Amino acid sequence: MIGNNIRNLRKSQNLTLQQLAARMGTDASNLSRIERGEIGISEALLRAAAQALNTTPGRLYDADLTPVSLTNTPPAILSQGNSKDFVHWFRSAAPYIHAFGGSTFVIAFGGEVVSEQQFIALSHDLNLLASLEVRLVLVHGARPQIEHRLKRDNLTPKLHNGLRITDDAAMQAVKEANGAIRVEIESLLSMGIANSPMAGSDIRVASGNFVTAKPLGVRDGVDLQHTGEVRKIDAIGIQKRLDDGELVLLSPMGYSPTGETFNLSLEDVAVSAAVALDAEKLIFLMDSAGVHNLRGELLREMTSAKAKNLLRNVQESDVPIHYSEDVNYYLPAAVRACEHGVTRTHLISRHIDGAIVQELFTRQGIGTMVTELPLETMRQANIDDVGGILMLIEPLENEGILVRRGRERIEMEINYFYVMEHDNRVIGCAALYPFAQEKMVEFACLAIDPSYRGGGRGDKLFNYCQAQASQKGFKRLFCLTTRTEHWFLERGFTEHNIDQLPDEKQKLYNFQRKSKVFIKPL
Repeated sequence: MIGNNIRNLRKSQNLTLQQLAARMGTDASNLSRIERGEIGISEALLRAAAQALNTTPGRLYDADLTPVSLTNTPPAILSQGNSKDFVHWFRSAAPYIHAFGGSTFVIAFGGEVVSEQQFIALSHDLNLLASLEVRLVLVHGARPQIEHRLKRDNLTPKLHNGLRITDDAAMQAVKEANGAIRVEIESLLSMGIANSPMAGSDIRVASGNFVTAKPLGVRDGVDLQHTGEVRKIDAIGIQKRLDDGELVLLSPMGYSPTGETFNLSLEDVAVSAAVALDAEKLIFLMDSAGVHNLRGELLREMTSAKAKNLLRNVQESDVPIHYSEDVNYYLPAAVRACEHGVTRTHLISRHIDGAIVQELFTRQGIGTMVTELPLETMRQANIDDVGGILMLIEPLENEGILVRRGRERIEMEINYFYVMEHDNRVIGCAALYPFAQEKMVEFACLAIDPSYRGGGRGDKLFNYCQAQASQKGFKRLFCLTTRTEHWFLERGFTEHNIDQLPDEKQKLYNFQRKSKVFIKPL
């Protein structure tokens, strides 16, 4: 999306690739790959592109560049299409709406969201989540506001290994910045303007001394003074506020039993709160669209182990990497959260209006989700899976690809089926019908949800079923097909005559379908 917006804005200003690349301080080939979406774009390069095109980074994220083919579409037709899209989306969002009610979400964002006036749009999404009875804990940052106050007072920021050295003067700036941000957030969450997304909202905000902190002390010979880390989160106190229907707002500050105040990091407070509250989701709003791999491709899902491997590869790589700076802060925090029990951690762009809604209420999401365990699993089916299996195979039955089976037959044969799940949703199925006397087993009824095709899931499910057949002592695997013979040939099957089938299967062979027989030794 970003690359496409850069290209469209470049063309609208009659700039060539070479001209824009020169303004951005990069080469034309690199810019061409960014525009085609082959690689991601770093935060520095994104800001350079925005400056060269006389726009903002946010505009490059959410520019409304309507395709030319739609500009001449009659309004009535366009409206009807949009209505159908809305109905389809709303129906597909129903499972998430049911799942999120009563859940606790911790949402963390930097001070830029407030300073760049993006919190108004964010408040609309928060109001929507609150109306769905999601229990919300917000954690805000204050870095740009602190820097502004230090500059105002002619103070030089002091950092050590990315940590602020918070002396007495800096601590005063920290208190002022956090206080101002807290007041502004509370005022924006109090809006109830008619004919707006906040109409009828009744969000009460609770804040206080929920965070106990301790000093980081001396690190590498440097005294960090008032910079600290979370010691304890008052989970009981926060839960009481959430039980009363309030939204809890946490600042990156903590207090000690001796009455001292400490400057904390946004990530530390957010992760500690999510772990202490046993939150279902921790959401970080960041500058980039999510986490990209070393090739610049956006990673929609990753396990904490994969995230640690990526961080290690980034540190060890000697080649330029399109890697957002804030990923260095948020990805390790996501790993820590998942390893301590947080079910899902999401890293999404703060520049996209409605980013939280798109991430939480669509199958694909728009950012990166980090989990402790893989989302996709395979297992033997049970009676509760009948509905999901029928939804997968009925379209293929209507096309004549699969033999028609009714619900009653599926229920009777459910023990022969295996399913692939993605985030607790059945997205694939296959069956193994045993013929014990000949030590042969039939592989049948392979189906993958159209939304999840193209990722090698058919192979994964086939290999899983093949392994199950081997473990049960079968010697040969066979299948009958009318449409997909090459798929089975590519996986080690060879074509045979009908007389090679088990006797019982030969009696049931449908000569009208004239299915081809393929057999593979195990």
